[in-house]
Amino acid sequence: MSERFVVTAGRKSVGVALRVRGGYRFFCSDPQFQSIDSRVFPRARALVRHVADLAKSLRGAADARPKEPC
Repeated sequence: MSERFVVTAGRKSVGVALRVRGGYRFFCSDPQFQSIDSRVFPRARALVRHVADLAKSLRGAADARPKEPC
C-alpha cells in the first residue's frame, strides 16, 4: 500500500490518507467528513470502509429530510 492516497466516496474525493505510525491518518477535504478528520485507522481498508459507511449514512439522512412543497 502507498504512503498516501486520495479517499473517495462514490465518485467524489472526500479527503486524503497518509501513512503514519499505527496506520493511516485521514484528512478531510469535504466538510461532511469533518467528524473523522485527523483520525488514525489501523488499516487502509478500515479507513475506506468507515468513509463508505459514513457516506451512506449521510445520503440516508439527506433522503429523510422533508421535501419543500413546489
